[in-house]
Amino acid sequence: MSRYTKQFREQAVKLVIDGQEPCRTARELGMPHSTLLNWLEKAGWRKPEPEGPLSEDPKVLAAQVKELRRQLRRSEMEKDILKKATAFFAALDQRGSRSSEDGEESSR
Repeated sequence: MSRYTKQFREQAVKLVIDGQEPCRTARELGMPHSTLLNWLEKAGWRKPEPEGPLSEDPKVLAAQVKELRRQLRRSEMEKDILKKATAFFAALDQRGSRSSEDGEESSR
């Protein structure tokens, strides 16, 4: 019996088919990369070939622009999350430093 539901497998494969990297997908889902690759192989997915020269076909260019915009939005969102996390932990650290300094002064 599989440890993953059929729905989970289908959703994981769909993420990759929709453009997410298999390594990243497996890591985010907390599963072995090799398992995801097996599911992708069974689904007939092939790793995209490296992109060559830019196409002059407007439809291809529009699809590439759409994908790049999606990637940019995700990167900006990740950057904003990291900035907020950094600020949060910096503030937390400063509060911890002050309290330890206060403790030293009261023991003197």
